[in-house]
Amino acid sequence: MPELPEVETIKRVIEPQIRELTMKQITVNRPDIIAHPDADEFCQRLTGQIIDRIERKGKFLMIMLKSGDRMILHLRMTGCLLVTSPDCPAEKHTHLIIRMSNDQELRFSDTRRFGRFWLITSGEADTYSGMEKLGVEPLSADFSVKYLYDRLGMRKKVIKECLMEQSVIAGIGNIYSDEILFTAKIYPARPANSLTSEEWTRLAAIIPQRLSFFIQANEITPEEYLRTKGREYRNTPFLQVYGHEGEPCLVCGTPLRRMVIGGRSSTFCPCCQNET
Repeated sequence: MPELPEVETIKRVIEPQIRELTMKQITVNRPDIIAHPDADEFCQRLTGQIIDRIERKGKFLMIMLKSGDRMILHLRMTGCLLVTSPDCPAEKHTHLIIRMSNDQELRFSDTRRFGRFWLITSGEADTYSGMEKLGVEPLSADFSVKYLYDRLGMRKKVIKECLMEQSVIAGIGNIYSDEILFTAKIYPARPANSLTSEEWTRLAAIIPQRLSFFIQANEITPEEYLRTKGREYRNTPFLQVYGHEGEPCLVCGTPLRRMVIGGRSSTFCPCCQNET
């Protein structure tokens, strides 16, 4: 699933291509991807609306409209947004096409079909998408060591799972929790309440640092993004532990290990991230 850095990259690539454009025609090939309202009303309300900007919170994208309405999208496992010309062959699992006033198309494809859209009208409470349950943005001024400790410091739950709780920190998933804990030299299966104040301070500093690093590492031109169909821009060459089980640690040379935490794979260095 795309995590905060990938979703931010998509925002930065797509937004300049669709700002100030009018949505002339909306085609929904799979109505079940529209979670609210129904697909017919979704298309009817959006037709003729002008795009103001795109915002991101956690793993959600919000296409903000001049009317005050907002179209919310969660990519889930395999969702992808592309801006392309009408004559470009559509991806096999293209479920939504928005024809713009410049005759370009904003297309949403999703092999696994878990991605969802919500249209929230101006003044309407969003009780549909789940965004109201999200915790703080880790790149915002509201994120601090105090915030982190107040919400996690007394928890018995292991720290890896705590970092992935979207109700506490929006946007961190399996990949970047591994990368963050490796840089912080914290064993991923440690109970959160066992961390020292120095470790909480270090963790609170490293979380935004690493996420910002991966956002920068993800930088890609719209042309390259389109050429690779939005698939080959991710941070694989820059990941230090995730997916590198058995390879030597880049810091100490010890073979990296893998374990399962909360049903999710976790890779770590048994030397740099000692259990105690």
